[in-house]
Formats: sequence, structure tokens, C-alpha cells
Amino acid sequence: MTTSLAPPDDLLGRFIADLDPLAPHGARLGIAVSGGPDSLALLLLAAAARPGMVEAATVDHGLRREAKQEARFVASVCAALGVGHHVLHAKVPPGASLQAQARTARYRVLGAWAIECDLAAVASAHHADDQAETLLMRLARGAGLSGLAATRRRRPLEPGVMLIRPLLDWRRAELGEIVAGAKLTPVDDPSNRDPRHDRTRFRDLLAEADWADPQRLASSARWLADADEAIEWAMEGLAATRLAHAARSVTVDPAGLPRELQRRLLLTAFEQLDAPRPRGPDLDRALAALAAGKATTLSGLKLVGGGTWKLAKESKQRR
Repeated sequence: MTTSLAPPDDLLGRFIADLDPLAPHGARLGIAVSGGPDSLALLLLAAAARPGMVEAATVDHGLRREAKQEARFVASVCAALGVGHHVLHAKVPPGASLQAQARTARYRVLGAWAIECDLAAVASAHHADDQAETLLMRLARGAGLSGLAATRRRRPLEPGVMLIRPLLDWRRAELGEIVAGAKLTPVDDPSNRDPRHDRTRFRDLLAEADWADPQRLASSARWLADADEAIEWAMEGLAATRLAHAARSVTVDPAGLPRELQRRLLLTAFEQLDAPRPRGPDLDRALAALAAGKATTLSGLKLVGGGTWKLAKESKQRR
């Protein structure tokens, strides 16, 4: 890496401390780089922290004419850093939320790329401001604990490949300063300012609200993630003792359990019967019916309440 592109030693040390628990030394690391300031900062930090162990990829969703030029810019930065660069093409299917569809397509091609290149992990540049925006968005949608936990530091992307976010404690402005210090002009994606997108509106809300500290909101998301992880850990043992699985049915013993644990046991029962995961409001109505000892149907299953709950696949009517 050229001296002009190297981040300051204190910031590099901070990044290494954030990265090491997520991707052990010796593991080859992929970086998702759009060319924006956040991902450029991640690229600069990772290239300095893991010299010779980093590959970068830019995903072209085929939605913007500027994408090819932006990918060439990222490739030039990677060349100066001695980092291999790849352009991945993601086909975005039509859907109600273009951003959500693009995100799904992006992670799919990044996962395939990581497997092909034998990468142990792929890092994205999500940061504290992103966390705060996501938390507020999901609060506004009435999300539960798992939704409010927002972005996780580490989750499986593909078998043998982890998706990691080492910058969740960093602010957007800090990352911009790293890029400015390297005298790079990042890509400007106008969609980030498009008021039609929910995230843009919440980003503007945070910028205008001096009472809302993104760092503190991000901390709240982290505590929620820790709580959600603890409940998931407890659920492994609980499912083994509270669920009885038969060929076409599952029995749930909800006695004495808090409602959240009952809810998660019910979701596990749906999974065991290969039934579609129900939406939150639908699941709430089913929980209320079961607790009242009533019967209902949901996701192709018949649910019967009482002291124990029974979920069974609905019998197909003969004609």
C-alpha cells in the first residue's frame, strides 16, 4: 500500500481490534466495495490490516449507467493497494421494494464469489449511523426483538462463509475523514438522497434531530442483538423439552413460559413442519387463539389450543 493511502496508525489499530474477533488471522477476506465513502474506508483499513489477504468486489445491479465507471474507479484504487478486484453482476428481480430486492441479489452474488475465491468472510461497511437508521425504521414498522436487533456483526452468508460488519461502532463522518485523508473522491450515489426510500427519510430525520444520538441508538441495537442472541441460545434446550414431533404434527407445551418463548416455540414448530413462516400480526392472532383454547389455521396448518398446543398439516379435501 502506498503511504498516501494508508490510514493513521491509531485508526488502523482500532480497526484491527474490531476485525480480529470476526475474522481470525490467516483467513482470506473479501470486501464489498461500491466506491462510496464508507466502503472505500473499509477497503483502505482492511488492505492495511491484512496485507495480501484481501480481495474486493463491486456489484453492478444493472440499474445505473454510472455503475461501470464506478467499478473502474474502485479497480484503480484496488490496484494502488495491491488488492485483487472483481466486478459481479447481480440481476435484480422486479418487486415492491427495489432496495430490498437489490440487497438480496447483492448478497447472493457476493456469497457465490466468496466460495469461488475461497474466502472465509465477506465484510460490508455498515456503521453506527446505518444501525441508528435501521433501528428507527424498524421501530416505525412495529418490529419485534429480532427486528430491532438490526444489523448483526457476524452471520452466515453461505456454508463456510461469514458476512461480517467490523465498522458497526464507527461513525459515517469518521469513515469519510479516512477517505479524505487518502485524497480519494468517493462515488456519489444519488439514490442515497432519494426521498422515496425509507432509509433516506430516516437519515434526514436523524440529521435534523439534535436529541437523537446515532451512537446511542446503535448501542441500543447492540444490546437488543445481545438479548436476542441469548434467547436463541436458550431456545435450543427449550425446544428439545417442549416440542414433540410426529410425522405430520408437532405438539407444543407452553405451560408457565413467557409469551416471547411461547412465540418462538410456535415458530420452531412451523419450521419443523416445513410450513411458511407466518407474519407477526398473523402469529399474534394465532397465539391469542391457542391461549384461549381455540382452534385456527395458519400457513397450511391446523392449530388447536388448550393445555398443550397441537399443530398439524391440514388434510387435503378429496373431490
